[in-house]
Amino acid sequence: MKIRPLHDRVVIRRKEEETKTAGGIILSGAAKEKPNQGEVVAVGNGRVLASGELRPLDVKVGDVVVFGKYAGSDTITIDGEELVILNESDIKAVLV
Repeated sequence: MKIRPLHDRVVIRRKEEETKTAGGIILSGAAKEKPNQGEVVAVGNGRVLASGELRPLDVKVGDVVVFGKYAGSDTITIDGEELVILNESDIKAVLV
């Protein structure tokens, strides 16, 4: 199944959750935090400005991005994979 987000929305696949801390402690399922990094898998056409112009998004498919810890409350499951839908403004940075 394919997905195409509307306007300035972005679909992101979260990175795998860490199972060990930097000190080597293994985390249980309840102690794990959802990662705030992920790969962009789909982008919308862009934001429609008040003038009617379309401003394209700054991110593209394949970019690895950092987003807010509590951003992306909209999650969907497609083909058994959980994806996050968020606005472009929720993305903090693109990792290069």
